[in-house]
Amino acid sequence: MQFTAVYMKIPEGYVAFAEELPGANTQGATLTEARANLAEAVAMVLEANRELSEVALRGTEVISEVLILPAA
Repeated sequence: MQFTAVYMKIPEGYVAFAEELPGANTQGATLTEARANLAEAVAMVLEANRELSEVALRGTEVISEVLILPAA
């Protein structure tokens, strides 16, 4: 799975977000810090979405399986 990371220079450092994943945004004083923070933000958004889905589907009959996306 790949995401497009966007980094915008601001006076305080960098703002960063993943184009394909709403809510995955952060900032950092340096580009290196912004990159690390964005990786963490993406992981946190994916985990939060998984947990929200599990709660919403609790008690419902569903089929759950791994989805593998081909390399882009």
